[in-house]
Amino acid sequence: MERILVELHIIQNFGPANLNRDDTGMPKECIFGGHPRATISSQCLKRAAREDFASLGLLPPEARAVRTRRLAIELAERLEAEGKDPATAEQVVRFVLGGVRLRLDGKNLTEYLLFLGEMEMDGISALCHERWDDLVEAMESASEALDGGSPKRRASKEALWRAVPADIRKATQRILDGGKSADIALFGRHVADIPDRNHEGALQVAYAISTNRVTSELDYFTALDDLQPDDAQGAGMIGHFDFNSSCFYRYSDVDVRALQQNLQGDEDLTLSSLEASVRSFIRAVPSGNQSRTAAYSPPSFVLAVVRKAGLWSLVNAFAMPVRPTWDKDIITLSVEAIDRYWDRLARVYGEEDIVGKWAVSLGDETLDNLGDSVETSVEKLVSNVMDSVRGGL
Repeated sequence: MERILVELHIIQNFGPANLNRDDTGMPKECIFGGHPRATISSQCLKRAAREDFASLGLLPPEARAVRTRRLAIELAERLEAEGKDPATAEQVVRFVLGGVRLRLDGKNLTEYLLFLGEMEMDGISALCHERWDDLVEAMESASEALDGGSPKRRASKEALWRAVPADIRKATQRILDGGKSADIALFGRHVADIPDRNHEGALQVAYAISTNRVTSELDYFTALDDLQPDDAQGAGMIGHFDFNSSCFYRYSDVDVRALQQNLQGDEDLTLSSLEASVRSFIRAVPSGNQSRTAAYSPPSFVLAVVRKAGLWSLVNAFAMPVRPTWDKDIITLSVEAIDRYWDRLARVYGEEDIVGKWAVSLGDETLDNLGDSVETSVEKLVSNVMDSVRGGL
């Protein structure tokens, strides 16, 4: 069975912004090609895309996932809504999660963030409801072993794990299968205490880097106290804000076969998840400091490629930073750099593995090599991608 790979190559230019900052508050940077570049982390871009999933309306709520430490609190609230006693519901949830070695702290929070599908949470809640009497009885019989021993014994994951009935432990682990969640299928997840419930994501996202050499700047500001007396001097507050203005190259790819496998073979959900991924990554804009900068510039250029093998990032088109000239801006020159670099790759490695490629552009760049691939709209580009993938599944 041939692989189906979908790539996105995006040029996106932003005005003054600090979309993704480091621990000092500065916009993130890296060295590429020996020159300082602005960068946006892959995690930041993934978060922006996930936030956009719901607004697209392409995925049903049960195909979504949440990242949280509040799993036990959420499950207890669902059991309370079913008429269970709140205090007992909290204990039952702690008991069941302990059965799969997920420990909770004193505030009923898990030790680390968990990435869970809505269907998984529904499944655990339903299991607790259906096996309520068995769980309460098991808790009562195990209370002396769990609470009456030494502090080390009380805290032991192994002790709690052994106290939960074996069939309930196994049922809970079966429920934690990803729940046919598009988020988990695309982005993957790692559960340290249940390694066989980990998922390798079908989506790969590169750090976005600026096509230009970056120089971060500092905006010194003052704020006035509206109720300050007229004869008083000085500002009510002073501070500074770090920013830069950069044109980014963004790259991502999806292994459609892996996505389908993660979604348990569901072809319709695979297609809708892929479409949501493509659309959301084109639309994705990080939320960092947007109240200050309103940096909502859509991409100036998008190239989508469907291929059978041989993934190509085009980042080396910008090993030498792009510099605007008197007659061409940085966006135009960045797009033309992609066009030239594509030609080099195609001549050396060939395009036999490429099923199709489509591009959209807001400019009037000279595209000697990708010109035949230009479409009139993002809608047409996405439609062509989905038709190509649909024909290969």
